[in-house]
Amino acid sequence: MASDMSYTTEEIAKLLKISKLTVYDLIKKGELPSYRVGKQMRVDAADLEAYKQRAKTAAIAERPAPAGHSFHSAAPAAFNGPRSIVITGHDIGLDILAKHMEKHIPGIRPLRSFVGSMDSLISMYRGESDIVSTHLLDGDTGDYNIPYIRRILVGSSYIVVNLLSRNAGMYVKQGNPFNLEHWSDLSRPGLRFVNREKGSGARVLLDEQLRLHRIKPDQLIGYENEQTNHLGVASKVSSGEADVGIGIEKAAALVGQVDFIPLIQERYDLVILKNEHTHSWLPSLLHITRSEEFKKELLTIPGYDLSLTGEILYET
Repeated sequence: MASDMSYTTEEIAKLLKISKLTVYDLIKKGELPSYRVGKQMRVDAADLEAYKQRAKTAAIAERPAPAGHSFHSAAPAAFNGPRSIVITGHDIGLDILAKHMEKHIPGIRPLRSFVGSMDSLISMYRGESDIVSTHLLDGDTGDYNIPYIRRILVGSSYIVVNLLSRNAGMYVKQGNPFNLEHWSDLSRPGLRFVNREKGSGARVLLDEQLRLHRIKPDQLIGYENEQTNHLGVASKVSSGEADVGIGIEKAAALVGQVDFIPLIQERYDLVILKNEHTHSWLPSLLHITRSEEFKKELLTIPGYDLSLTGEILYET
């Protein structure tokens, strides 16, 4: 087995003949060390082999002794490496949170999973993540996140904590040559649009606004042209490949040659299940989100509103 070889969770599930959910559980317990490359979680071949050897040794130790024989050697101690905590979402505030967790909560190793809001909630429902971030607008109520969380995490016990609020709106070419100011302006013929992927908060925001303003998706040229993050959308507008896209303010500042038209302040929340796996570190997580040290670092990023940061907004 080559020392530089690594496997995806799907490949490990096939090799060990177990479910992908079981693989995630081993990773979260720290029994199978892992790391993330892009959107994929990977495990080095050496770590997989070490896990297999530990499992074989434990199985031999637990095997009953033949009649007339006894084993005096003790079973090996359980593997007690740091427990992986999977945190989903794209915002840089999550990277800051992961850094503070690693610093202040012993025995854990935060892992970042870069997936959209809807997929994040579904991953939590499947048991594949520990802390998910979400910014999903319910157009009928004007509320963020909780209507979706209640529908997806049916029967689960969880807590919803605010991380931050931020402006969302339209990216337009510098100088706003088409004078775009409102959601209804997206109905103008001839505009070239660039979209986010299905399940992302920005995609849900767009689709809800199109529905509320009675604009059909097929009226937008480029509705099917998808990017996987805010920077990708802003870059397409900056390069002139699109006239307008939807995203957050920070990406426009990073890309340059793009103006940002703020249209809504979205609430960016964290969701954590309440169970035996989270009870040991959940109080520490809440303490971090409310700490001045953490908030001070978030405030270095333009466009963040921290007036609700650390507040419990919903709990079951």
